[in-house]
Amino acid sequence: MKNLRKSMILGIALVFVLSIILAACGNKAEGKTLIWGRGADTKSLDPAQVTDGESLNVTRNIYDTLVDYKDENTEVGPALAESWKTSKDQKTWTFNLKKGVKFQDGTDFNAEAVAFNFERWMDKKNPYHKGGEFPYYGYMFGGYKGDKGHVIKSVKAVNKNTVQFKLNEPQGPFLANIAMPAFAIASPKAIKADPEGLGKKPVGTGPFKFESWKKNDTISLLKNKDYWKKGYPKLDKVIFKSMPDNSARFTALKSGEIDVMDGLNPDDAKTVEKNNELKLAEQQGMNVGYLSFNMSKNTPVKDKKVRQALNYAVDKKSIIKSVYSGLATPSINPMPDSIWGFNKQIKDYPYDLKKAKKLLKEAGYGKGFKLELYAPSDPRPYMPDGRKVAEVIQSDWKKIGVDVKIVSFDWQTYLDKTGKGQHEAALFGWSGDNGDPDNFLYVLLDKDNTRTPNAGNISFYKSEPLHKLLMKAQRSTDKNERTKLYEKAQKIIKDDAPWVPLVHSTPGIAYQTYVGNGNFTHPINYSKLAQVDIKK
Repeated sequence: MKNLRKSMILGIALVFVLSIILAACGNKAEGKTLIWGRGADTKSLDPAQVTDGESLNVTRNIYDTLVDYKDENTEVGPALAESWKTSKDQKTWTFNLKKGVKFQDGTDFNAEAVAFNFERWMDKKNPYHKGGEFPYYGYMFGGYKGDKGHVIKSVKAVNKNTVQFKLNEPQGPFLANIAMPAFAIASPKAIKADPEGLGKKPVGTGPFKFESWKKNDTISLLKNKDYWKKGYPKLDKVIFKSMPDNSARFTALKSGEIDVMDGLNPDDAKTVEKNNELKLAEQQGMNVGYLSFNMSKNTPVKDKKVRQALNYAVDKKSIIKSVYSGLATPSINPMPDSIWGFNKQIKDYPYDLKKAKKLLKEAGYGKGFKLELYAPSDPRPYMPDGRKVAEVIQSDWKKIGVDVKIVSFDWQTYLDKTGKGQHEAALFGWSGDNGDPDNFLYVLLDKDNTRTPNAGNISFYKSEPLHKLLMKAQRSTDKNERTKLYEKAQKIIKDDAPWVPLVHSTPGIAYQTYVGNGNFTHPINYSKLAQVDIKK
């Protein structure tokens, strides 16, 4: 009996030891796994339904676009389309597609698939126009089929490997627009099976295919062994892990729990540089963090003098010092000076409380007023700590009699409420998608993009003079002409003051030294991971 008991104990112990060994082997069986720590969860995995970086950073690795940005800049090069040509009036674009490419469900990628996706996005009467509002399509192409100003007239398959776009008007940024990750091509078979389900179970042609999604925790992607770029991806698995607290995420990086992290606290950048096991990548600051006044609300900010006064009462240098640790520059215009068309002649509103008080008095608010200010609770590349930024502004505005109530929500709720215009004022930001001024000025400040529930222009600012300039610039294919028009547009925006442009940040991405080939400094901050490797 004693021997039997001993045997049982030994057996249990052996099973326990073997389970540990098998678990370890199981982890090794994952091969090269990259764990990316990030500040918030994804909204949807259907790229046409989202505008947030947390979603697009994942979908960019599941899907491909017709054309893509080059590794070193925002110039456009081939992707699913090998080559293209345009008519003399630039209203007809013809793309020659790569042959032999398959979607991750085994179906063929072809011209019909491209036409199917664009028809789904543009036509609200299309039976597969489901799952959301397709906001980016409206932002970039002047609305939807039937809307005045809609850019794309038709998309048709000429043959299996040739697709042709007919435009109602030429569009200067057309090629740059279709390179955006929002316009990646999804499997028609998957869409037809469940158009709304694509947001949870994506199917593209990209380097990684979807494995699982645990809400507010992890999204796991597996290597697409049949990827059309031979030799890629290098990784076997990618896990995007949501960790809202920047400091906790940095601790996880230092301990080796994660391999890469974005949303690095500016103060931690110096720590990374001193750590021999970590590397720091500083992205090109093609972004803007701003404070938006909701001009559709019946509050004092409907008055231009009030908006100008509040601009005078924000100490941007203090924000940069206390929140960004110097890793940002003051914003003068709604886009950074790294974008062509930036108006260098415009002067910013200086920090001048006397001037601010004078304007408030002229507007009839000499005794001040109350204002509710939304501040994001989750870190963003353009705003690592929205609450702290709000508190600096709250302190500044109190000096001129404006009593600010700060309100915060989780990121998905924040997007929903601001997109519907429920705020009085809100801290927000934008990371450039394609290197074109249109992507900042038209998307964020034109009257076309005040459509709810996914307004890009959350100021609900509607200026007819500005709209005319932006439309003329968008329809021009002459870069010099477009530059002059955008310079004029920025003058109007500065005077009307629908925003307080705050900063252009230099977002930091920290990663382990064994992570190789990560192009983490690209101005488009949705990271492509096909070329990334782990070298231990």
